[in-house]
Parts: sequence; C-alpha cells; structure tokens
Amino acid sequence: MSVRLVLVRHGESLWNTEKRYQGQADSGLTERGLAQAEVAAAIVEAGFGTADLVLTSDLPRARDTAAAYESRFGGVPVRVDARLREIDVGDWTGRTFAEVAAAHPERLAEFERGVDVRRGGGETFAELRERVWAALTEAAAEVGAGTVVAFAHGGSIRVAAAAALRVPPPGHRQFSPPVNCSLTVIDYGGPDATHALVAYNQPTAAGATGGAD
Repeated sequence: MSVRLVLVRHGESLWNTEKRYQGQADSGLTERGLAQAEVAAAIVEAGFGTADLVLTSDLPRARDTAAAYESRFGGVPVRVDARLREIDVGDWTGRTFAEVAAAHPERLAEFERGVDVRRGGGETFAELRERVWAALTEAAAEVGAGTVVAFAHGGSIRVAAAAALRVPPPGHRQFSPPVNCSLTVIDYGGPDATHALVAYNQPTAAGATGGAD
C-alpha cells in the first residue's frame, strides 16, 4: 500500500492579516488568498494530476481554496470532512495575538514551554492530531494506492506531519507553521508501515505567510 497525501494549507484569510486567532471560526479569504488558491491549484495539478480523492475541511477558508483545484477538473468531487478543521481555540477565537498575550501571559508561557494546554478552553493538540490523522488514514485506506489531496489548516498539517513520522505529542512543535497555500506531502505506507515526509511547508505563492491557527 502506498498513498501520496498532498496537504494544502488554505489561502490568506482576513484574520491572518489582522493577526487574530481563527480556530474554528472563519473570516473568509482575502483577494490575495483567492489568488494564492489559483496558483496552488495549478501547481498541485502540474505535480500530481487528478487526485483519486479530494478532501477539504468544512471551514469556508479551506473549502474556497479547494474550489480552485476542483474547477480545474470540471468539478472533480470534493468530500468535506470536519475532522480536518483547525484546532478549537475556545474564547480566544477572533482575538488578536497581542490581546491574548496581554490577558493570558501565564497560559501562553505554559504553551511556549511545550505544555499541551487548552487555549481558550478549546482543544489540545493531541486531540487535534487524533482526529486529523484518523481522517487522512481512512482516506488512504479507501484509495489503497494513488493520491489524496486534502485542503486544511496550519495546525492540522503540523500534527499530520508529526503523526506521519511518529513523533510523540506534542512533536508538532518541531515543525514550523505552514504558510498560506503551502504543500506538505506524505507518502503513507499503511497502518503498520513506515511513512515518508516527502515535502513540508513548500511555498506555492510569493508573499505567503504563516500564522497561528
């Protein structure tokens, strides 16, 4: 069994530019984000062709990024899977990084030390990793051999990379936050096999930036 998992982070969103925590809310893609999605779609098509299965998070910023790829193939079916959502950051959602830093310095200090805290009362990264990796491995089992393209989020992609390399939680912190519309490619060998991280955070668009959640 060998399945290539091509993970695409969504394009630039409004709250990315405003440096706000998004979590499972959505601020919509900017004009630049929509343009980034078109560039990423062309690069994914050139590098991987038509996927055997396309997945997307149910959040609009991911679905709108996936639409650019979908349109290149005359409406290739795209399956929505809520398990690919970004991590839930609870009541930090919509707040700027600066506001949260001022209000919760102790919590952020714990997080920076590597403690898997529930930021804003939301999810832990271990919980995020469990649901994201389940979605991807189930898709890989369904395909059996071929390519799965998945449109997701920075946190989702970081934990997927850590899971693929079997880095114990919170091992995702060893991976830099993916930039908008970057590609991460995993060769998935099966439930008990070794997997390969072929590419991580490979930019597709000039000026793309990373960002928390």
